[in-house]
Amino acid sequence: MQPTVTVLVYSDDSTTREQVRLATGRRPAPDVPVVEFLECATPAAVLTELDRGGVDVCVLDGEAVPMGGMGVCRQIKDEVFACPPVLLLIGRPQDAWLATWSRADAAVTLPVEPVEFASALASLLRERKLQSA
Repeated sequence: MQPTVTVLVYSDDSTTREQVRLATGRRPAPDVPVVEFLECATPAAVLTELDRGGVDVCVLDGEAVPMGGMGVCRQIKDEVFACPPVLLLIGRPQDAWLATWSRADAAVTLPVEPVEFASALASLLRERKLQSA
């Protein structure tokens, strides 16, 4: 049985969640484990899943409504002990400074570009593996 990692995906838009799943595939890079997804459409669901534990990386949609991923990121970085790394999906490159404000570990622009996204996600998964070793 292959090892797996859990990626939480938050967006109120099911199309964005699907883009993330498709860009990731079974695994974002050959040297990282197979990915299992937890999909959340509300900030409350994100907090519930993080309280359960077992999330390796969060992918948050900065354009989500009613609470964007930047606000959710800042909140979980403040409130969740040993918060997993966050990959933030931002609407435009100029929003990178907001991603920094939210304390996201990485950011990529929407719409999801598969190679860029998979590379950023794989990088966060590698860092997470090194931290837990």
